Amino acid sequence: MSKPAFPPAARPVLAAGLIAASVAALMFAAPARAADAHAAPAKAAPAHKTAGTTAADPMDTLREKLATKLGAMKAPEAPSPYVMRVVSKSGESATGTAAAHVAAKSAGHGAAKPGGHGGTSARIARLRAAKAAAGHSPDSHAAHWSYGGSGGPETWGQLKPEFSTCATGSRQSPIDIRSGVKVDLEPIQFDYRPSGFSVIDNGHTIQVNVAGGNAIEVQGRRFDLVQFHFHRPSEERINGRQFDMVAHLVHKDPEGRLAVLAVLLDRGSAQPLVQTIWNNLPLERHSEVSVRADIDMNQLLPADRRYFTYMGSLTTPPCSEGVLWLVLQQPMPIAQDQIGVFSRLYPMNARPVQQAAGRLIKQSN
Repeated sequence: MSKPAFPPAARPVLAAGLIAASVAALMFAAPARAADAHAAPAKAAPAHKTAGTTAADPMDTLREKLATKLGAMKAPEAPSPYVMRVVSKSGESATGTAAAHVAAKSAGHGAAKPGGHGGTSARIARLRAAKAAAGHSPDSHAAHWSYGGSGGPETWGQLKPEFSTCATGSRQSPIDIRSGVKVDLEPIQFDYRPSGFSVIDNGHTIQVNVAGGNAIEVQGRRFDLVQFHFHRPSEERINGRQFDMVAHLVHKDPEGRLAVLAVLLDRGSAQPLVQTIWNNLPLERHSEVSVRADIDMNQLLPADRRYFTYMGSLTTPPCSEGVLWLVLQQPMPIAQDQIGVFSRLYPMNARPVQQAAGRLIKQSN
């Protein structure tokens, strides 16, 4: 005989029911039969036909009633009408072996299966890992440098590996220019002419991109003007003195070497070139305004073009070194209201002075 198709977890419960049913059968059924709760029930005796119907087996009737009370249902695939599959009623808590079976089954849904995709927890972990790899992790964010707070100058070297020179470099800028060695420096040859330009607020300063054709010649090399931008207050100091603002004119030679010309701006009369730039300021950050006019960089240069020079670095990340610095000794005037316009956008965007570390500073006689 085949064994009943009971799930292992339900057998102890049904066993008790079968025993009760057997006891009832012994008390009320006609010939008494032995019952074994763990063995398959004996086949029912041939049914006695009465009035054209088949008489039901009392044991089957009792088992069905018991199964109904237990919340059971007939298994569709069961070979016998009284083989039941027990389904837990809503709100009832499983105990004993049944509870263990339910817990094991629930754990099986959440655990990763060998060779499979795993459960819900595993899927969530995989999604989080994929997002982190793509840079979308909730904890990941782009390194942002600034002039204050958690992204301030003292932290630049730790924000990104490529910014490490900001912390470890030995020839960093700006510096307090003192004790310059006075020598007969060759004059800077300026080749500036009216050119097209655009103005961009890059989130750190106001930058002016200048069309080609502007250049300087110094130390036997020609450097083309790429862009210039502003800092407030001046990053450079001359014998400890700091100025209201400074314009940095960034030049590059064909080999990619940089030369930065610093024009100090001190409070005084209005500066025409600065006013032209302010007239074309973009309305939003990270947007650029292409101006339908020319700009003449000669307007920004003082009459006295003697200068200090030393080797330093960029004053913003990545703080790359090997930059030739040319700081004009005579400042240019700028009006108070022109300073005020820049101050509304960037009240302070100057890197603190760095150690000169014994660098040679030359000064024009």
